[in-house]
Amino acid sequence: MLFGTSGVISLQQGVGSLMSTIHHIQNVNNSYIILAISAAFEANALRVVLDLSKRSIEARGEKFCFSTLLNEFHESKDPSIITIMVEDSAALLGIAIAGVGIFLSNQTGNTIYDSISSLSIGAILMAFAFFLAKENKGLLIGEAISRKDYKRIVKLIKEIPEVNKIITIRTMHLAPQDVLVTIEVNLIDGLDTDKIEAVIDNIEQKVKQAIPYVNPAKVFVELERDRVSDLYKRKRLK
Repeated sequence: MLFGTSGVISLQQGVGSLMSTIHHIQNVNNSYIILAISAAFEANALRVVLDLSKRSIEARGEKFCFSTLLNEFHESKDPSIITIMVEDSAALLGIAIAGVGIFLSNQTGNTIYDSISSLSIGAILMAFAFFLAKENKGLLIGEAISRKDYKRIVKLIKEIPEVNKIITIRTMHLAPQDVLVTIEVNLIDGLDTDKIEAVIDNIEQKVKQAIPYVNPAKVFVELERDRVSDLYKRKRLK
């Protein structure tokens, strides 16, 4: 709402400036000073977030670069990091556009550049508002784990000899460091109850290995329904 409202106000200011015949640029030096101070604060906040992201990337043994940073941003489950990154990036971009608009208007004497910069800033703020709402919506309703973690779980479970195939894996983040995992698997034939329980425990350990912060109490492993039915029938026959 903050980004969207600010975007609407900026668009309104830009349209009003275009339609006004008495729009003038005043106190240009003061405007530059304000923009410079704002840029310093926003850049420092963005630096802190980038430093946290760098530590997280390097802790996984990956090299810090633009591609890994983009992947970290895309797969992050912490809404505060996403919000700060989007906010500071939009702010710095808006400050740069505002500075260019003021400079061009002051140099040419034509205030249309300042009006266009207001329209551009409004469009940017509204676009970032839409993006931020879309990202946070997934986190609010329960977003799945990252693709990388999902592939790691699949790889580790497939290494278990008793697992015939994985039927489904469903995950949901309840918080950045709190995830719910449900797995349905099909096991090979000839396993008794004790062995099946050992395999299930092994699967839970593999999930813990793939996602170290996962709570084992929130990892649920189920056998394929047909398999459970067959085991039940065998017990009845015995």
